[in-house]
Amino acid sequence: MEWKDLIMQNFENSLSILERTLKGLTQEDLNWQPKPDCNSIGWITWHLSRFLDWGSSLLSGEEQLWIKDGWYGRFNRPADPADTGGRNTQEQVVAFQSPDADTLISYYQAALEKFRNYVSTISSYDLDHKYDDIFAQRLPTLGSRINLAIGELQQHLGQIGYIRGQLQGYGWMELNR
Repeated sequence: MEWKDLIMQNFENSLSILERTLKGLTQEDLNWQPKPDCNSIGWITWHLSRFLDWGSSLLSGEEQLWIKDGWYGRFNRPADPADTGGRNTQEQVVAFQSPDADTLISYYQAALEKFRNYVSTISSYDLDHKYDDIFAQRLPTLGSRINLAIGELQQHLGQIGYIRGQLQGYGWMELNR
């Protein structure tokens, strides 16, 4: 298997996991918070998609789909390219109202396609490319940035699945196969 295939297989698998996890959830379910200071499934899914869209744009130099394709309107959010949720306050998280599951999945799919297109343009030599920007100290190379994206993806998918389990208890995964 080539390194690009390995990266993309990870992201492609995430789409099927996300689709299965969101299947059948109501608006109320998507906005439910286990505790007032916890994220909801809808917020985490939005943040995960925003991070992928924002990160792909940062690396490729392309405009964010959030702005270009008007996704902000479908989420009833400002057209702020820096609004990825990473610096949201507890009040902002509580105020977030998720769109339906189909919209959440569609935005993730669009961000994933953008990332797929970007990965297809890079070479293994590009993975060692060093950056001189605000993230350079922590994420000095393209490879380290992609590695961070994979980690973030897995962490957030786990959170979404865990919250779904809190909503419906043991066995929800068997119902959505």
